[in-house]
Amino acid sequence: MALTFLFILLFVFLLLGVPVAIALGGASLGYILVAGLPDVLLIHRMIGGIDSFPLLAIPFFILAGHLMNTGGITTKIFAFARSLVGWLPGGLGHVNVGASVIFAGMSGAAVADAGGLGNVEIKAMRDAGYDTDFSVGVTAASSTIGPIIPPSLPLVIYGVMASVSIGELFTAGLIPGLLMAVALMIMVAYYSKVRNYPRDQRMQVSYIFKTFQSAFLPLLTPVIIVGGIASGVFTPTEAAVAAVCYALFLGVCVYRSLTWRHLVRVSIDTIETSAAILMIVASAAVFAWILTANQVATILGENLLGLTSNKHLVLIIMLCIVLVIGLFMETIAAITILVPVLLPIAHQVGIDPVHLGILLILNLMLGLLTPPVGMVLFVLAEVSGVKFERCVRATMPFLVPLIIVLLLVTFFPALALWLPQMLYG
Repeated sequence: MALTFLFILLFVFLLLGVPVAIALGGASLGYILVAGLPDVLLIHRMIGGIDSFPLLAIPFFILAGHLMNTGGITTKIFAFARSLVGWLPGGLGHVNVGASVIFAGMSGAAVADAGGLGNVEIKAMRDAGYDTDFSVGVTAASSTIGPIIPPSLPLVIYGVMASVSIGELFTAGLIPGLLMAVALMIMVAYYSKVRNYPRDQRMQVSYIFKTFQSAFLPLLTPVIIVGGIASGVFTPTEAAVAAVCYALFLGVCVYRSLTWRHLVRVSIDTIETSAAILMIVASAAVFAWILTANQVATILGENLLGLTSNKHLVLIIMLCIVLVIGLFMETIAAITILVPVLLPIAHQVGIDPVHLGILLILNLMLGLLTPPVGMVLFVLAEVSGVKFERCVRATMPFLVPLIIVLLLVTFFPALALWLPQMLYG
């Protein structure tokens, strides 16, 4: 009875457009009151949900991404990517993907990529005569590489929830992230041939060297983060602090592009974003506790394994569940709710938790590109001045290569597990 009330209340809140954090917290409070539990339990569980040292990485990675954006780092990255692949047919489309791969090693968030690089990329493509729909579509799809290639905010959340090494998750995301980039570049090449898109410029080794020199220090950011974690020099949380220190060093001392006014604005933006994310994590922690206490995972697992015990079929069913939830729920909230439910099932059929984490994030990235939630689409609609509905239509074709990569990583776990096994044994 109380559990049914929980889901009905959550559905009503979401239908009314209530923010996800409040919807989850309000539904959980309703359950607690109906079940006759003390209402102070809500606060205790919320505090417990965010009382975790690894979660400190979230505000620091967000701050590092904001500092890179505000400090003009994105333009240097875009120029370097342009010199590398701009000579290909449909050059700026390839540049779009390449810049996202590079920026992914700094921000860890799709929305940061879309909001930071998106403005630069779409303007450059429009000025060069590319279709607006193509420009928006490839920008939206390439931004989802951000949470796969380390550092990754969703992988930090998953690692905390699943008690899995964040270092292993970070290294596991490298190959799938690069596969996403290759798949999107193949799609760009196809469109370029069909629509006869031009090359951006001729390949010039001198220009590549010049832009590399300009972008060299920013390009060291992912090397510092991933290298430091893999070598054991610092933890993922400490790596986030190192990323902030390095971003400050570049913006204040090297490029002198960050002023006190910039730092104040960046700090305020970081506080707002971090508070929103951690509020979702806290509310979802209560919701997840209720599901665990009512043995929802056990019941779902028994029903699912009653249908089939085949590992691959179980994976397909789980991916379908995640896809549906990703359509209606924000990524962080979906992770915190799904992990307690899906992880026990994964253990029963022998799915590696690191593999599950990569699949979960890859799948939820599709939700960022689809209505009704589609956060990346909302950001790009704002950045590009294109209506949301048109952004949706423009992005749909680019879901195909992303789904292909998801299926490849699903059926060939070594694509995600080989690197962490090599580094961590």
